[in-house]
Amino acid sequence: MQSDITLAYYAAGAGIIALLFAFATLASILKESMGTPKMKEISEAVQEGAMAYLNRQYKTLIPFTIIVAVLLVVVLPMISPEVEGVPLCVSFLVGAVCSAIAGYIGMNSTTKSNARTAEAARSSGLGKALNVSFRAGAVMGLSVAGLGLLGVSALFIIFKDPVVINSFAFGASAIAFFARVGGGIYTKAADVGADLVGKVEAGIPEDDPRNPATIADNVGDNVGDTAGMGADLFESYAATTIAASIIGNSLYGMKGALFPMVVGAIGIIASIIGTFFVRTGEGGNPQAALNVGLWATNIMTAVGVYFLSVQTFGSTEGFGIFLAVAAGLIVNVAIGALTEYYTANNKPPCRRIAEASKTGPATNVIHGLAVGMESVFLPMLFFACAIYFAFWAVGHIASQHAIFGIAMAAMGMLSTAGIVVAMDSFGPVADNAGGIAEMAELPPEVRQKTDKLDAVGNTTAAIAKGFAIGSAALTALALFQAFADEVAKNATLMSKMGMQGGHFVINLMNPQVLIGLLIGASIPFVVGSSTMRAVGDAAFGMVNEVRRQFREIPGIMEGTGKPDYARCVSIATGAAISKMIFPGLVAVIMPIIVGFGLGALSLAGYLTGLTATGVLMALFLANAGGAWDNAKKWIEEGNLGGKKIDGQPNPVHQAAVIGDTVGDPCKDTSGPAMNPLIKVAGTVSLIIGSVLFH
Repeated sequence: MQSDITLAYYAAGAGIIALLFAFATLASILKESMGTPKMKEISEAVQEGAMAYLNRQYKTLIPFTIIVAVLLVVVLPMISPEVEGVPLCVSFLVGAVCSAIAGYIGMNSTTKSNARTAEAARSSGLGKALNVSFRAGAVMGLSVAGLGLLGVSALFIIFKDPVVINSFAFGASAIAFFARVGGGIYTKAADVGADLVGKVEAGIPEDDPRNPATIADNVGDNVGDTAGMGADLFESYAATTIAASIIGNSLYGMKGALFPMVVGAIGIIASIIGTFFVRTGEGGNPQAALNVGLWATNIMTAVGVYFLSVQTFGSTEGFGIFLAVAAGLIVNVAIGALTEYYTANNKPPCRRIAEASKTGPATNVIHGLAVGMESVFLPMLFFACAIYFAFWAVGHIASQHAIFGIAMAAMGMLSTAGIVVAMDSFGPVADNAGGIAEMAELPPEVRQKTDKLDAVGNTTAAIAKGFAIGSAALTALALFQAFADEVAKNATLMSKMGMQGGHFVINLMNPQVLIGLLIGASIPFVVGSSTMRAVGDAAFGMVNEVRRQFREIPGIMEGTGKPDYARCVSIATGAAISKMIFPGLVAVIMPIIVGFGLGALSLAGYLTGLTATGVLMALFLANAGGAWDNAKKWIEEGNLGGKKIDGQPNPVHQAAVIGDTVGDPCKDTSGPAMNPLIKVAGTVSLIIGSVLFH
């Protein structure tokens, strides 16, 4: 492999190819029929609400972005004159803008594809509906990977320093945190209002047009699982690539800095090809079709990386680095399989929760909590094995380069982000398609097809959450090592600590490290509490509004009165925007307070505690919520009495709905907030690492 800057142009080219393919795919989707005028009207209402929320969210973040940019260009150079403020500021702004662009592209794709998916299910069948909804997800997935790789490689071409462009990842992670938290609050406020009042109290279906919160609920699916997840994995992709490039540059020079970018390029091309493997017939299994696409992408990526590694680093060390990347790919598949086991409605854990609903909502919730706790151990074991194996694979050949193995395991996992995000984003499209089928009063068999896709979408969403959590864990390790390298470059600080030889030693017996560790371990609980409470407060307003409309608008239940959908959308939007600020500020400010207030050792402890607790919390909350959701759906398929018995609401189903309502903020708000929380801390610490003074 060449060791000059030319390869960065190849990486940028792969990013451009991904974006061109995404736009071509979107253009092909827009040629599909939207169905009846009623279907088009509903779809446009969802799109209008989603884009209104996104516009308001990003406008709210403009002052924050400006303040951070000024701090980077003015304050950091004042603290340490050798810091180049302008490149940091430019990289930060590019990262923030690219994250926003990825959100807009994905939101446009999914909201314009929902009616088209419902129409495909009505006119052509399950296979065509999967094709339309998955292509819509692929637009988001390839936009995330393409913009991430293009941004990193273009900035590297300009500044030629992976440390300087780390603020690109900071810009992406800061925006991602707000997008993930805000989107999660929005979607769950709407969902809780729609479920508790519509399904439990009024006894009407989830997407019944008589439910005032139904449009807000459909909007929420997009702002949470499309824009939120896309932003989350966009910043994971950027942070991992940059951290691996920093470590590679310090160990191998230019070729080490460029290698992760070219691995990303291979993953993008493999993801594009992998999308063509996702096909199924009318009686086929959509989950199996998606798995074929994921496996094909992983295999092609592994083959490409093998030849790249051997050519770049030689047959011996190159093979070790290839094994590290392969470990990341294997963890990707393993976490997906474990997540599917704990959350899919055809697996024992989920069905145990459904069976527990026979004795009421309390036992449903108890079993759901148990599943969530149980689901943490095996993924953590796989993370540990992957870390050890990646460290060994490179370290037994060149011990001084062992840490590069962990960074490349993270890069291996993220290299296939294009197809993983596609698998996640197709879910909201299928969910919205089912809602449109219900509201447009299409034949029941259409809803059956979209529900089949929606159930698969719940599983793929849970898999993507597992992927995001795993990537956060491995990315945090890579960022941690890069942070340690930056601190070690601060000769004055190292001298004060009594450390020599450019090594930043972190001793758990040191009180400073322990203090930081305990503070860091508590932060996920602070953020989890604030986001959970935010959903509760926002849902309170939504529930009262839905009840008010049922009470005061004549003829809603008879179908002669029209609910005020816009009012519910406005309530959810306002609550999400106002309540995302506090956890966002905690995520950004706490590493700065610990670093400058307690010192580099305490900040190292902070990152350690935050990562360990954050990953555990994320796995527990995401898997428990996914299992509750699919337990409810399994009952709705006709098991344990279905939704109704002799025309009356089935108590078993009602108990499962309450469990699902508890699980919703776990899996879609508080759990997903852990991933950007971990990475924000890592990127902020890396930026300030070289300017800490004690």
